[in-house]
Amino acid sequence: MALVTLLEQLRSDATTTPIVASELRQRVASLQQFFGQQIVPLADENWRVQSYQTEISKQLRLLAIDVMFLQGARQASTAQTRLQTISDRLTTLIQYCNAILQPEAEGEK
Repeated sequence: MALVTLLEQLRSDATTTPIVASELRQRVASLQQFFGQQIVPLADENWRVQSYQTEISKQLRLLAIDVMFLQGARQASTAQTRLQTISDRLTTLIQYCNAILQPEAEGEK
């Protein structure tokens, strides 16, 4: 899934290199656009996939808010905390994507 690759790259960049908040905001906007154009239109009858898509959509919106808070951070310690929050949210998004890609667990049948 291309979305996983984009999320992993963003998480890597945000945690290993100094990143400009405005660039991060642009990349999150691109992720939201990609999700809206490439993933959402793939209507899936599976309630499990639909619920994950709803959660991914919500987490992407929260990620955009986290980036706004990062832009407003005036102290290095606050910025570091915001970056950790962003990294954690990206990890959650990756886990949701991976859960969609995994076949249903045996116990759910």
